[in-house]
Amino acid sequence: RFVPGALVFAFAEALTLAVIPQSPAARGALGEESAALRIARQRLLAQWVAHYPATPEDVAAASQPLQIGDRRALPFHAPHAVIDLLAQNRGVPRIQSTIELPLQRVLDRTVARYIAGVRELGVTNAAALLVDTRTMAVSALTGSADFLDPRIAGQVNGSTARRSPGSTLKPFIYGLAIDQGLIHTATVLKDAPTAFGVYSPENFDGRFVGPVSARDALIASRNVPAVALSARLAQPNLYQFLKSAGVSKMASERHYGLALALGGGEISMEELAALYAMLANDGNFAPLRHRAAEPATKPLRLLSPEAAFMVRSMLADNPRPDGVASHGQAVAWKTGTSWGFRDAWSAGIFGRHVLVVWVGNFDGSSNAALVGAQIAAPLFFRIVDALREQSSREPDRLLYPPAGVLQVQVCAASGELPNADCPRRAPAWFIPGKSPIRVSTVHRRVAVDTRSGERACQDTPARYIRSEVFEYWTSDLERLFALAGMPRRRPPADRCTRGDTELASQPPAIVSPLAGATYQLRGDGGDRGDVFLNASAASEVQSLYWFADGAFLGASRPSEGLAWKPARSGELDVTVVDDHGATATRRVRVAMSP
Repeated sequence: RFVPGALVFAFAEALTLAVIPQSPAARGALGEESAALRIARQRLLAQWVAHYPATPEDVAAASQPLQIGDRRALPFHAPHAVIDLLAQNRGVPRIQSTIELPLQRVLDRTVARYIAGVRELGVTNAAALLVDTRTMAVSALTGSADFLDPRIAGQVNGSTARRSPGSTLKPFIYGLAIDQGLIHTATVLKDAPTAFGVYSPENFDGRFVGPVSARDALIASRNVPAVALSARLAQPNLYQFLKSAGVSKMASERHYGLALALGGGEISMEELAALYAMLANDGNFAPLRHRAAEPATKPLRLLSPEAAFMVRSMLADNPRPDGVASHGQAVAWKTGTSWGFRDAWSAGIFGRHVLVVWVGNFDGSSNAALVGAQIAAPLFFRIVDALREQSSREPDRLLYPPAGVLQVQVCAASGELPNADCPRRAPAWFIPGKSPIRVSTVHRRVAVDTRSGERACQDTPARYIRSEVFEYWTSDLERLFALAGMPRRRPPADRCTRGDTELASQPPAIVSPLAGATYQLRGDGGDRGDVFLNASAASEVQSLYWFADGAFLGASRPSEGLAWKPARSGELDVTVVDDHGATATRRVRVAMSP
């Protein structure tokens, strides 16, 4: 009941709100109140006064014309998130969401302005989702460019819609391949016309670049290397990985085949954000949280910390589409374009957040402008830049390597440990004992007869000999270079009848470990002691590379040592390879005491 002494306009507004629902079209128009509304309110006022006391001031105030304001001016934030929360928590008296209002305003404002600028291209809608990777809380959610615009079906929540993810799943193929010992970040892959049964994937640009490093293949989103890696995955493969991550409504594995690697299935923005948050959290997967009171779930390990870091490091090298140099915090990001140009994606990690954006039309119409790198990536970085301006700079966890990963210099051309003749080296990350790595044999120094251009023979006078380095590729890689328009200079022909004068290195001699000795170590995981590796080598040797049962242990200089902690008891083959390709092997017996 009305309490005398309360604000007089509250009485009038209460009467107004009571009569609008009976005829909202006639009585609820914005601006100056209609005659129909004023008459209905006066009728209700008369009934009220007949039953309850009211002061003359109250009656006079209730008789005055009222302005009905624009409901758009009322607080109206994260409507898609609010609607879903209410639907999923019916009967709950109080719901506290995880939405951070300042971040939500940034997403809403940036998405709306961006779509206004690209609408002339026939692109009408976008959605964005921001997740705090520390808690898996949804910090901001913009389900469409304009919730109140029926022309774009604005009330549809784009963050829960299932769409083709394009190439945004490729980072997880590379992560699985790293964990299964198929590649490291500089492993050379083949980008060439390839048939996988009846399936022959092509690259987005219709071209093939030949041999390419894993890092460059991922950054450039080459399709053929990704499909080839996906075909080699064992347990789990990409389908099993996505099922473990809770990607719902998937058809059978046979239904997708290898096309799943290129976005042949469907996934929601929320599911994709959880996968990228897994990369940020060192391979630990957890579902998103929408309510502040929602208990955290026990994380599920989908990738090793080492593989997650190596994928992040590759994605962080992806240059921005606007060419702006990256300063400060790194951004590890990837784009995706669905088949038929219906969906454009960009997803990535920066600071404590994962951001996923989708650009397209809710009616699923095709548009050549819907290319992830061209239309989704600019929106992604507008949001990233706006959030960085608003928030204080946070510690950058992206590029902190875990203890189980090491960086090594490799020969840039082959992705393998450089020999003495490798002309250019590059850093690569690898997992000791897991990543495939060996000493490169691509570059070899050859003695050339300057008179003929062929290999110099043993009887060639010294004044006619010139030493040159040539590349020795396998026939399939030579063909790939030629197909890519980069034919390699072939080594000189060998016309010698008694061998040639190609430089040959004396093999290294292992000094330690000792032949026939048993190394007794503690097996409790503490300071259990090391086996000291040391070898002598020819004078021209600069580097020695050590392996145990084929697993790379590290590099040392001749006559300098390398400490090795064996992982198990038993007999192991320790091999040293010098930078000229000469090798020596010694069997070592290790016994670990409890």
